[in-house]
Amino acid sequence: MKRVDVVVIGGGAAGLSFGCSLADTKLNVLILERQSLKDIRSPQYDGRDFAITHHSKKVMQELGLWERIDSSEIAPLEAAKVVDGASDYTLAFDTHGRAVNELGYLISNHTIRQAIYDQVVEANNVEVQAECEVTGLSTDDQGALVTLASGEQIEAEMVVSADNRFSSTRRMMGISAEMFDFGRTAIVFRANHQRPHQQTAWECFRYGRTLALLPLNGDRASVVITVPTSQADRYLNMEPALFNATIAEGLGGQFGEMELVGQRYAYPLVAVHANRLHSTRFVLLGDAAVGMHPVTAHGYNLGLRGQASLAKRMKQAIANGEPFYAEPVLQHYDHRQQLASRPIFHGTNAIVRLFTNETLPAKLLRKAALRFGNHFPPVQWGIIHKLTEVGGMSGLSLPKLDTLPSFSKIPRYSVR
Repeated sequence: MKRVDVVVIGGGAAGLSFGCSLADTKLNVLILERQSLKDIRSPQYDGRDFAITHHSKKVMQELGLWERIDSSEIAPLEAAKVVDGASDYTLAFDTHGRAVNELGYLISNHTIRQAIYDQVVEANNVEVQAECEVTGLSTDDQGALVTLASGEQIEAEMVVSADNRFSSTRRMMGISAEMFDFGRTAIVFRANHQRPHQQTAWECFRYGRTLALLPLNGDRASVVITVPTSQADRYLNMEPALFNATIAEGLGGQFGEMELVGQRYAYPLVAVHANRLHSTRFVLLGDAAVGMHPVTAHGYNLGLRGQASLAKRMKQAIANGEPFYAEPVLQHYDHRQQLASRPIFHGTNAIVRLFTNETLPAKLLRKAALRFGNHFPPVQWGIIHKLTEVGGMSGLSLPKLDTLPSFSKIPRYSVR
């Protein structure tokens, strides 16, 4: 029977990052992943491009990940605009008057995962075991036992679950989760466009569908169209010329002609938040802890923050001669991560529910919310702070009144 200090279930971004965070310790870490080793070693593009905050950039630099990513794969995000319905009014965010020039950075999921894998395999104390399915998990005061579908059993001092938002190991441990199914599907793809995006992200809450454009380098963007799940197949199978025209129209003609690049990917939208993030010698990380709606682009950032917080507290315990799996250690992580994730989780869900509600009162409230956001300084400060995470989740510094982000108008187009 194999014996290790820490078993990590899930070799995605959160699980592998956690392995990187423990690479400078004497802990023996085993990462279990259902995918093949080939898929982990050479992750393929899956349509998802993540907005990385300044705090996440700092964590990635500390782990040695940032320098592994070619600069051509990192696109700066300098501004963001939100549009409601067919209105020409926008809620606008930028970094004017702040200490940074970018709100964040856009990097493809597969590029991030490649960098993390390349980093973690250099650690002498971390092993990645592929094609593993966990069928049993139990913990007590004496340790943890993980059973695989192959019949192999692994003993550990502690288990970290970082599999996915529908985590089977979370259920095995009897941890409940709050779940919200939006009944919608996000269709993601890349597109070339005729007019420059000026490194500005656009979120267009049209009636019946939502379109988002995330600026990549050059006249190319990552585009997300969110529709009721019943309509997803129509968009996925739409003839390219018609699809291009539909996307261009949905973006209000702002970027001229659009051209689909590559294939389209579909992701059903379900938000999940575990009601607690730890148990005896057991912790939830990444999507297994919090699976976010992508509209505020905080899913990867929360996962990266969580693993860094847990690893830091575990190292402190080791330095103090305490068990790294002790209840106070795991409780500390749980508390800090809940403080970081709960407001964003519920705030994001509230925004999505409001801006996909098409009753007349909701439409009026949507328009009022955009104007309120532009004209009430604390709202702007708070949102921009969450977008950038300069200084982390705390330490919000308020700009002077004469340096507030401006609001703007865009040309009016005929949009359904």
